[in-house]
Amino acid sequence: MLHYLGQFLTEVSGPFRLLTSFLFLASLGGALGFLLTFGLLPKIWKFLPTDKGRAFAIEAEQSVGKPISAGVFFVPVFILLSLLLVPFRIDFMGLLGCIFIAMIVGFLDDHSENGWSEYRLGALDLGLAFFASWMVFNLQGSTIWLPLLKDPVQLPMGLYLLGGTVLIWVSINATNCTDGVDGLSASLSSMGILFLGLILYGVVGHLQISDYLLVPHYPVGADWSIIAFIMVGCLAGYLWHNSFPSNVLMGDSGSRPVGLLLGALVLASGNPFLIFVVALVVLLNGATGLIKVALLRFFRIGIFSEIRYPLHDHVRQKLGWSNTQVLVRFMLLQAVVTPILLVLLFKIR
Repeated sequence: MLHYLGQFLTEVSGPFRLLTSFLFLASLGGALGFLLTFGLLPKIWKFLPTDKGRAFAIEAEQSVGKPISAGVFFVPVFILLSLLLVPFRIDFMGLLGCIFIAMIVGFLDDHSENGWSEYRLGALDLGLAFFASWMVFNLQGSTIWLPLLKDPVQLPMGLYLLGGTVLIWVSINATNCTDGVDGLSASLSSMGILFLGLILYGVVGHLQISDYLLVPHYPVGADWSIIAFIMVGCLAGYLWHNSFPSNVLMGDSGSRPVGLLLGALVLASGNPFLIFVVALVVLLNGATGLIKVALLRFFRIGIFSEIRYPLHDHVRQKLGWSNTQVLVRFMLLQAVVTPILLVLLFKIR
């Protein structure tokens, strides 16, 4: 909305052309996301359900009684700011609708007495992941770029949707599984989304740079970057109150839509392998446990029986790490690994 308003008002006064700058809109969105979430979240968390503790979780008793489902506040803030700042495209609206539904599903799960079944949640996540990948496909087609291949690859629509659905589904559940230590899921997710926002704005969304690095140029890359920076701002505002010892928890109403957006941004970047670059620690922490459970439950194959999942529970129980040590060390691993892998991913090609 503001983008089109800026185009109109530039004829009235030159400074209004700032509203047509994607970098300005991304910065404004991040700042507003932080300020609104930081300032208003404490006023509404008294109306949220409280945590009842989770079976088998380490130190779950420390969270009992705290407000949960902060996602029902910062996700609508994210959606409203996206509607305000991102140039209108119907498929972006569809993606925001998927994120909103993921928030509602998460809130209903948080609010239910015993929680929804894993199969029910998994099926709903699968449907949302499919529609989200469809929205990304409609926005920029199915041209992707892969490690070690110089030329872009054009995927058939069916294969693109299948791979995109799996990627987003894994991202949703890995992010959800990582939400077990104060600040951990939001910190790692915001780092991944920040890196993706930079890639979408400064690499695949930039004609000259994408041409230099031999990656496809996506004209809507800058639009995606605005969405990314808005979510980073919202998560930063939430983290202010979620830092150890936390005052509020995001719950499934936050982790599921954040995971969906993370996966969609990876898909929008054009390289599905970026999920291993920007969210490697999230995957190791959460997705490896999904693989372990799936192999045991469906194929009766037991692996890594000595390792407890999510990994943040393992290092707290077996290695004696504190919550702060888990947060800082996991973030350091991601902060060190991501730039190195990004350089290799772009330059080896």
